[in-house]
Amino acid sequence: MASPTETTQAAPLLRTPLFDLHVGLGAKMVPFAGYEMPVNYPAGILKEHLHSRARAGLFDVSHMGQAMLEGPDHATVAKALEALVPADILNLKPGQQRYSQLLNEAGGIIDDLMITRTREDGKIYLVVNASRKDVDFAHISAHLPAGVTLVPMPGRALLALQGPSASAVLGALCPAAQSMAFMTGTPGKIGAFECHISRSGYTGEDGYEISVADGEAVALAKLLLAQDGVMPIGLGARDSLRLEAGLCLYGHDIDETTSPVEAGLTWSIQKRRRLEGGFPGAERIQRELEKGASRKRVGIKPDGRAPAREGTAVSALLGASIGTITSGGFGPSVDGPVAMGYVAADYAATGTPVNLMVRGKALSASVVAMPFVPHRYASKS
Repeated sequence: MASPTETTQAAPLLRTPLFDLHVGLGAKMVPFAGYEMPVNYPAGILKEHLHSRARAGLFDVSHMGQAMLEGPDHATVAKALEALVPADILNLKPGQQRYSQLLNEAGGIIDDLMITRTREDGKIYLVVNASRKDVDFAHISAHLPAGVTLVPMPGRALLALQGPSASAVLGALCPAAQSMAFMTGTPGKIGAFECHISRSGYTGEDGYEISVADGEAVALAKLLLAQDGVMPIGLGARDSLRLEAGLCLYGHDIDETTSPVEAGLTWSIQKRRRLEGGFPGAERIQRELEKGASRKRVGIKPDGRAPAREGTAVSALLGASIGTITSGGFGPSVDGPVAMGYVAADYAATGTPVNLMVRGKALSASVVAMPFVPHRYASKS
């Protein structure tokens, strides 16, 4: 996902089905990945962030790309996708969801995405980043074997309900949602609305992502906002929440030059794929798994109150340049600045002191473990 402050659009801005609702709720709308999106509502980013950590926040993520990969059976479709991503798709169980990355031949990340084996044989549901969906869909379609087809789903909106109260809120409207395991997806009825529901999200909290027909998105959003403790949340808080959770932002923390190993995403490459390879860039990734990458994504905590923004140079105490901040800002839940970035592997150990070069001045900081706020996902089983 691109940064909430991204403003480089060549074409007229698009709008999600919830645009008028956002405006009616007093949202500040900004350009984002080709869309007009809410960066915050009148409560402000700080309150929206803390509310999502304390209760439940509703996010419009309808700009994301949704598609179905279809073929004659699961094995055929899974093998086609495994030629593009390093995750084990073949052994997904019906309803199981997995995070992975589309890779180029150099092992760089074209995009990161969510993959769900549906309960219909031969269908795999994909959700990709808004800023990359055209690139992703073209790339996938160009590399599919005969008999396997990518079917984009432009007529679907996507909502995210995130926070410790999300399960109780959605459970009151869709009782089956409360018993869903983390990283699973299933068809479900929320009120009168037929949806696809996954128990996942981008905040580090328990929660759900809900796909619904465009024409029903406003009514569903109003139903969810009418529940006790649910607040609309904009992209500003979405960004600070994911940063505290140590989650990558495409185009910033990962891109086409970054490997999953450098990015600390080796947990998303299952053992069979690590050993067998068979995906783009496998030689580089297997080499980095064996010998280590030359740089690593790490958490960085400034010692003072000044935030370290994207692009800030990271140096060793003796002055040698060792890396760069890729995401940084104020962490409301920790009441201080937090950042992540890449440093040379020799400096990646937790506790390593570093300097951040801010406006020509060296500010002290340390490499720290991520996440900055503990994940509170639901159980996987």
